[in-house]
Amino acid sequence: MKEVGKKLIAQNKKARHDYFIEDVYECGMVLVGTEVKSLRAGRASLIDGYATIEDGEVWLHGVHIPEYTEGTWTNHEPRRKRKLLLNKSEISKLIGKTKEGGATMVPLSLYFKDGKAKIEIALARGRKQHDKRAALMERQVGRETSRELSRERSGKSARDNKRER
Repeated sequence: MKEVGKKLIAQNKKARHDYFIEDVYECGMVLVGTEVKSLRAGRASLIDGYATIEDGEVWLHGVHIPEYTEGTWTNHEPRRKRKLLLNKSEISKLIGKTKEGGATMVPLSLYFKDGKAKIEIALARGRKQHDKRAALMERQVGRETSRELSRERSGKSARDNKRER
């Protein structure tokens, strides 16, 4: 029976905090058998990962897929560079945007989609420390306002919640 749907393996949550995400691309990956088996076991890390363009091809570096425990001498190298599969038009867009300067390609998530391993890479620009703080404050304010709105809908005010405690 064929696999259907999306099964998340790994996410790089820190990337959304450290970078302004401009574009997101879904790519296939060229993998060896033991890498696929290790991913099916749900083991991978995107933390130090990044992508580069070399000779008109996109390569993924620094992504850690641990060796398959049942593998023998055929096991793969955990941090080897892996080729990403994209259309020529997408690659040419990426080449143009990365040549502008300041832009980098970082992996956001690794997952299985209909049985095939896919990776989501983002064209991103680095954030300064004060930008990170501002984004954190925006998120916090958004959470507080939504909390207040839900309290109003339920008929309780902030004072009622304090009295209950």
